[in-house]
Amino acid sequence: MKLTRIIATLGVALLGGCGHVADLKPAAGQPLPVKPLMARATPTPNELLTIPTYAKPSRVDELMKRSEPRPQDPFNLPPPTGGSAPSLPPGSENAPNQQHPDAQPAPGMPTTTPGT
Repeated sequence: MKLTRIIATLGVALLGGCGHVADLKPAAGQPLPVKPLMARATPTPNELLTIPTYAKPSRVDELMKRSEPRPQDPFNLPPPTGGSAPSLPPGSENAPNQQHPDAQPAPGMPTTTPGT
C-alpha cells in the first residue's frame, strides 16, 4: 500500500516536470503543413495554434444600466378559451393525408377523375 502511494506521487511529480520547455517547431527535416487551398500564405506555427474566434467567442459582460420594460411581443397570445380541442372526423386518424371520397374540390382547382 505504501509502495503504491510512493509510485503515484513520483508519477505525478514526473508528469508535472514535463511542461512547456520551448516553442513548438516542426521535426528536423520535416516541413510545415501544406498551405490550405484558399489561404494566401502558409500559416506559421503560432497561427496554427491560435484558437479562432468562432471556436471561443468573446464574452459580453455589459451590465444593465437601468431597468427597461420589454417590448411588446406579437406572438405572446393568451391561451384560447372555449373548452377542449375539436375532435377529428371519423377515419382521419389512420390516414390524415387522404381526401374524403365525398369531398368537393376547392374553387378554381381542376376536377379530374383517377385514371384519366
